[in-house]
Amino acid sequence: MIVDALGREVGTPSAPERVVSLVPSETETVAELAGAGRLAGRTRYCVEPAGALEAVPVVGGTKKIDVQAVLALRPDLVLANQEENGRADVQALIDAGLPVHVSFPRSVGQAVEYLHALAELLHVPPDVEPVVRVERAYAEARQVLRSDPARLRVFVPIWKDPLMTFDGRTFPSDLLDLCGATNVFADRPRRYPLAADLGRAAPLSPERVGDRDTRYPRVSIEEVGARGPEAVLLPDEPYEFGERDRADFEPLGVPVRFTSGRDLFWYGTRLAGAIPRIRSLVGTLRHA
Repeated sequence: MIVDALGREVGTPSAPERVVSLVPSETETVAELAGAGRLAGRTRYCVEPAGALEAVPVVGGTKKIDVQAVLALRPDLVLANQEENGRADVQALIDAGLPVHVSFPRSVGQAVEYLHALAELLHVPPDVEPVVRVERAYAEARQVLRSDPARLRVFVPIWKDPLMTFDGRTFPSDLLDLCGATNVFADRPRRYPLAADLGRAAPLSPERVGDRDTRYPRVSIEEVGARGPEAVLLPDEPYEFGERDRADFEPLGVPVRFTSGRDLFWYGTRLAGAIPRIRSLVGTLRHA
């Protein structure tokens, strides 16, 4: 039995042959750990590994799942994420009696733990090669940080209009730290309402904010500049930053580089390659 992010015990008495994955990074991970043939359903955003998923039925997007379509596939394991998937849809699948595992890794260490949990749910060996590659990349990066603790201060937006980023309680912030970079907004929670986040009004009290997510602040380019980044990294998801957006950040007077959003935000087996790629980018910017 595996305890998921909701504190629920989830078990698979035998190797699940019909897996519905509602998370792109987990879809890719299932294919690498156990083969794409195990996948009975996916979201429209589950596109990796390319060329292996076209025949797998689509059950909606990540935020809005077609619950009836999932039920019709008769899955023996459903993979969801507490942040990426709509809460009501996930709860409907749980209430229907399906074995639903809900993940929510907020650090690279937790992502490694998730990989071990998923391997157990899929009934594959814990030392399966894709997991070993991630563990090796993780260990190597930690070793480098112990010998060279210097950090590059970076700003990474995730949305535009309003400009948004993430704080230090998130997976990408921990990944950047592992790779030798400091998120300049690590200590800056989101404030409500939007005018407060942008410094134009008083923020709501913690009591009025309640359980709303405060990990993704909306910021102004002036606040970005005040935090003194040494580089800006522009990912291609969830917002697809491109050359048209470079001019927005040129007033900061620091290097602007494009990077893979999947490398920054996908927490599965992709980490085996993502960690060294991000480390290389950060190292190049540090020594430029």
